[in-house]
Amino acid sequence: MTLVPLPAFADNYIWMLQDGSNAIVVDPGDAQPVFDALARDKLQLAAILVTHHHPDHTGGVAALHAATGAPVFGPARERIPQPFEPLSHGDTAKVLGLCFSVIDVPGHTAGHIAYFLPASAGRAPLLFCGDTLFSGGCGRLFEGTPAQMLASLDALAALPGDTRVCCAHEYTLANLRFARAVEPGNADLTQYSAHCESLRAQGQPTLPSQLATERRINPFLRSREATVLRAVREHAELSADAAEAEVFAALRQWKNDFR
Repeated sequence: MTLVPLPAFADNYIWMLQDGSNAIVVDPGDAQPVFDALARDKLQLAAILVTHHHPDHTGGVAALHAATGAPVFGPARERIPQPFEPLSHGDTAKVLGLCFSVIDVPGHTAGHIAYFLPASAGRAPLLFCGDTLFSGGCGRLFEGTPAQMLASLDALAALPGDTRVCCAHEYTLANLRFARAVEPGNADLTQYSAHCESLRAQGQPTLPSQLATERRINPFLRSREATVLRAVREHAELSADAAEAEVFAALRQWKNDFR
């Protein structure tokens, strides 16, 4: 299976998995990039996976389903273009001989889900996480709570370190600028930032990232680390006994305000 990020809008990626004949797409906010890829590579669309209800993730679903008949899988607790197969934590989506495990990851939206494909035959694991986890960052809390997002990120961080993180936006450089403000002494972060800046200078995507890397550089996966805790407490003037969710909320608000 070949993994391809299809650029859409200003900074979205529609992820495509294809085997030379058939394809799966994730979060097609715009149908046209998918139609173009299918035509270019002479592919049949076998399935559409959706992580959450925001229009930049669902806007192309109806047109793609109408044109191809491809089944649509999406979060059971959100409004996704019908018809679709509703999925919740512990469910699986089976397509083209692949079995995607569904993980509930509320926070960005109330019913957000992620799709995890375990390693197989030399292929590293894959995680399609929508707007929950970004490289160097995480999604804004539009519908969920800080405690929910922290728990969601904990669930994703527990996946194998070689998991390829396929998030839905090219936000990496902006996220890393904030991460360096939080942890200016993080050598792994400095090195990763230079790598990503080089990729973008060449017009290349920074994604997919790798989960082991994110554990070392992403402040939202590191909110319990001493360096991050100290920075957040100083910035937000939190007490030393502030709860984990309170620290995480302050970190997310810091990012919201960061310029």
